[in-house]
Amino acid sequence: MPTAHGWNFLRAVERNGSWDVRRLRTLDEAVPLLTAQDDFVLGLPIAVVLAQRFHLPTVDPAEFPEMVRIQIEKALPFSADELTTDFEVIEQTETGSVVSAVAVRNEQLAEIAAPLLKRDYIPRQVTVYAAQRASTHAPQGNALLIYPEGESVVSAVTENGKISLTRTLEGVAPQQLQIELPQLALSAELQGINASFPNVLLDETCYELRDTVQGIFSGSTEIVGVETPPASIKLNLLPESWRLRRLQLARRGEWRKWLIWAGAAYAGLLFLFLACLAYFHLEIGRLDRHIARDAPKTEFVRAAEANWKALAPAVDSRYYPVEILLHLFNSLPSPDVRITAYNQSARQISVDGEAGSAALAYQFIDKLKKNPELQIFQFDMAAPRILPNNHAQFRLEGKPR
Repeated sequence: MPTAHGWNFLRAVERNGSWDVRRLRTLDEAVPLLTAQDDFVLGLPIAVVLAQRFHLPTVDPAEFPEMVRIQIEKALPFSADELTTDFEVIEQTETGSVVSAVAVRNEQLAEIAAPLLKRDYIPRQVTVYAAQRASTHAPQGNALLIYPEGESVVSAVTENGKISLTRTLEGVAPQQLQIELPQLALSAELQGINASFPNVLLDETCYELRDTVQGIFSGSTEIVGVETPPASIKLNLLPESWRLRRLQLARRGEWRKWLIWAGAAYAGLLFLFLACLAYFHLEIGRLDRHIARDAPKTEFVRAAEANWKALAPAVDSRYYPVEILLHLFNSLPSPDVRITAYNQSARQISVDGEAGSAALAYQFIDKLKKNPELQIFQFDMAAPRILPNNHAQFRLEGKPR
C-alpha cells in the first residue's frame, strides 16, 4: 500500500489473527518477503490512476462495461489496449446508474510493479488504496479522505465507499489548503456530489492539518491509521496479460507439485511391486492347484448353464410360436395384409407376407414395433417388393433385444 515513506507491506500473522505492518522504501524491498505461492493485493497510489464519476442511462449491469469503456476513451488520449479499466456502482435509480470508473495505463503499471514482475510475483488483484480506505472507514454516505502518498498529500472524494473524485494537493500550508479544499468541494458539486462531507477522514500522519481542515468543513474530522487489514473491494485493475501469466504460473506450480508427488509415489510403488511380484508368484501357484482340483465341478456347472440357455425358449411363454402368431395376427392393420410364411428358430423369427399396398406393409411393421407383447424382439423389414397386381410382398425379421 502506498504511504508517505514509500510502501506499507501488510501480512496476516498466523494463529493470533493480527497483522504485521512493514515499511518499505521501494517495492524492491518487498521481493524477499514474497514467494511465488503468495496470494497478495497491490494497492496503487492516486497519482497513477484516473477516477471518473459517470451517469449511465441504464440499470442493466451487462451494459456497464461497454458504456464505461466508451466514456473512458473520451476522457483519456489513449486507446483501449493501453488501459486497464474497472468500475463500481455507486447508486442506482429507476432511470439510471451512477458508477465510479477507474483506469490505469498498462505501461505505467508495469513500471511500478517491475520488481515484482521480474520474479514472476503477480498480484491476485490490483486496486486503488484510496478505494480500500474509503470502503473501510466510510462505506456509506459521502466522505473526504486526505492522506500522504510519497512526497505529496492527496485527497479523494468518495460516495458509498467508491472513489468519485481525486486530486493531489499542491501544498499543506493552511493558506494553500484554504484555497484548494474549497475548490475540490466546488468541483464535487459541479459533478453532482454533495460536498457537505459529513465524514472527513484525515490520516494520522497529517494530524497537524486537523484544525485547518475543520475550519474549512463543518463536519467533524476523524483521524485514521493504517487499516489492518484494508477492506476487500470489487475494483480490480489487473491487466488481462497479467491474469493469463498468473494462471500459467499457477498451473506450472501445480505440475511441479504433481511431479514431486509422482516421483515419490513411483519409488514407493516400485518397492511394493517387487514385494508383490514374489507374493503373486507364490499365490499363482496355489491358485493353479486349486483350479486343477475344481476343474470337474466347474465343467459340470458350465454344461448345466449351456443346457439351460438352450432350453430357455422352450420354457419361456413369450417365445411360444402360438403366442407369437397370435400377437402377429392381432397386429394386422387390415384384412388385406396376409401372412404367407412363418419361421422360428430358438430366439429368432421371420415372417413373409403380402399386403394390398406398400403402405399397409409399413403399417404392419409399425404395429409390431408398438405391440407391448412383442417388445422382446427388434423387428426389421426391407423395402417391400411390388407385384404386378400392385400388391406388396414383404419379409420381416425379429431378433431378440
